[in-house]
Order: sequence, then C-alpha cells, then structure tokens
Amino acid sequence: MSRRYVNELSHQEAVDAVFVASGKQLRPNRNGNLYLQLDLSDRSGSIAARLWNANEEIYRSFGNGQYVRVTGTAQQFQGAMQIIASKIRPVEPSEVDEADFIPVPAVPVEKLVHRLQEILREISDPALRNLADCFLMDDAFMARFTLAPAGTKNHHAYHGGLLEHVVNLLEVVLRVSPCYPQINRDLLLMGAFLHDMGKVHELQYDRGLAYSDEGQLIGHLVMAVGMLEAKVAEAQKLSGEPIPAETVLRLKHMIVSHHGEYAFGSPKLPMTLEALALCYLDNLDAKINSVAALMREDPNVDSAWTTFNPSLERKLFKGAGGEGRGTGKDTGEVSSS
Repeated sequence: MSRRYVNELSHQEAVDAVFVASGKQLRPNRNGNLYLQLDLSDRSGSIAARLWNANEEIYRSFGNGQYVRVTGTAQQFQGAMQIIASKIRPVEPSEVDEADFIPVPAVPVEKLVHRLQEILREISDPALRNLADCFLMDDAFMARFTLAPAGTKNHHAYHGGLLEHVVNLLEVVLRVSPCYPQINRDLLLMGAFLHDMGKVHELQYDRGLAYSDEGQLIGHLVMAVGMLEAKVAEAQKLSGEPIPAETVLRLKHMIVSHHGEYAFGSPKLPMTLEALALCYLDNLDAKINSVAALMREDPNVDSAWTTFNPSLERKLFKGAGGEGRGTGKDTGEVSSS
C-alpha cells in the first residue's frame, strides 16, 4: 500500500507512516501531565502532532531531523490538520525510502524563474538591473531561492512557495505602480525581490520545513541586509560603477520595515513610499494565499461556509457547493509575512 503524504491526510484518518521529526517539545498540560508536541514532515509538507501521556524516555528516544514512525489519527483542529499520535518510535534511515522526503516544489518552478528573470531584467535603472543580475547568476543562491518555502506554517508554506510569493508580488507591483507615478517602480520591484531572501537561510527545507539555528537567533530581515551588502560589493566590482549609497539605504530600509509593525518583528516602520507600498502589497499576497488555502482545505465539503477559524475570528463563505474556493496550497494561520 502506498503511503499517504501530509497534504493528503483527512479528518479522522488513521495514520501509520514514517515522517521527519522537528521542533519537539515536552510540555505539561493543565493537570501537570506531560505531552510531546512536535512537527512531522515528508516531501509534501509538514503537520503538527501531539502525543499525550509522554515522558522523558520517549522525548529522548529520537532527535530533531530524525525519522520516526507515527501511529495515530489525523484530525481537524482550529482550521488546520494535526496528528494525535498513540505511538512514536525512531526509525533507521536504511528502513526509509528517501524519495518520500526529497522536496518536490508545489509550483511550476521553471516557469516562475523565467518570469522572475524577465521582470527583473526589464528594470530600467542600470545599477539596480546589474544588482539583480548578480543574484540571478548566483547558482547556489537561486537553487535555494527556488526551493525555499516562504514560511513553515503561514503563507506559501511549501517548497517553491518563496519563489511563487515573490513573483506574485512582482506582478502586483507592475500593475499597481502605474497608478502611483510618485513611486519609484524600479526600486519597488527590487525591494519586492529582495524582501524575503533571507529565508533561504532562515529556514531548513532539505526534508521538512523548520527554522535553522541562525534563523531562530538572527532572523531573515537581518540576514537579508547582510546578503544585500555582499551582492552590492560584487555588483560594483563587476560593473566598475558604484551603486548610489541612498539607493542601497532605501533597499535596506524596505527589507527591515516590510513587516510593517514592531509587533510583527519590524525593527523599523516603513518611512518611504516604496517601503509603505511593499508592506501593504506583501501583506495582501500573504493574506490571500492563506485565506484561499483555509477555504480550499476546509473539512466542511458540503457546506457553503468554512468552520470557525480562531485566528481570523470568523467563518468564510465559499459559495454554494463550495464554489468560489481559492487555489492556495498552504494551510495555517493568517499572519504578517
């Protein structure tokens, strides 16, 4: 019998399969009894899991990044799927089919890369176009950029999700910028390309989806600024022409302010027209992707309405017979990008 992948699990489905474990935590419940919380993943994505009545022995029997066989039941909880495990045991790599854990992008990567190149190479500002080319010609960077998710649980949380998010955002910029001639379109396009690039190192996605140690300690905003500085130096060396200091400063500001609020992790609030536009357009694409996924994955298949979603504090109207569902791929809470 072929295995059922994470993205195929349905409410109340029995589970008996091997996954990659990550983010494990041993926690007490309100009665003081311990339970194990962790994320499980395969090549299709990740899912939260809990094992009640756990103990230190079970917790220490496997590590993050190791294979485990999980027996239990999948269930819908607060708008997302999770697994309630009855048993978790470590599995040797020799017992596993590695093909089940090799990431498969959930989007047409080649088509999206072609469109990314097409848009960035139409930038009219020579300095910004040269800078974009330095990223596009970096094979190591592009290999990670095209496979990375945009998150682990929120918007575009699947392999290839970061690329899809960025290309979507670039397309929106192309359509919106003619309405606001006071905005520097080339600068906004470049900011849209760069704003989340730190996620190629913030996240781990060779198997499942998780945060790297560097990602936990530093975060993608700070990491992206360092990546930009390195590429600016490279672009100036290759072209023999300096990139205006103010242009670089404005790009850095767009990166560090695009979350829009201190509460969402921005060290600075948007203080330029391009930074403000990036913040709102980025949030728009993230929210539409997340909400469309909630509607598409909703277990109320025979209802025009989704189940109540606590993070949104509302139900969502899908239309009669489920019509009007979105085509987003990820599931999870809606949050700032």
